[in-house]
Amino acid sequence: MPRYLIERDIQGAGLMTPAELRSVSQTSCRVLDDLGPQIQWEHSYVTDDRIYCVYRAPNEDIVLEHARRGGFPVDRISVVAQVIDPLTAE
Repeated sequence: MPRYLIERDIQGAGLMTPAELRSVSQTSCRVLDDLGPQIQWEHSYVTDDRIYCVYRAPNEDIVLEHARRGGFPVDRISVVAQVIDPLTAE
């Protein structure tokens, strides 16, 4: 199943409290439950003004549907072509 990187521009994302992040995560999980097992949230990275989310899904349309139902912004979706790490150098 393809992996997607979703960029969400959110002013002050890095200042969100643990309670705010929990609430956003709970909303995302509820929507994922409704959409079924074909879409999976792996994890997200929170920076100052952006959240980068990594999802596995059969297509971009279901990623966009997740965002629509959850009320999440989507500024860019990229298909992850490869993953590299220190082990790649060996």
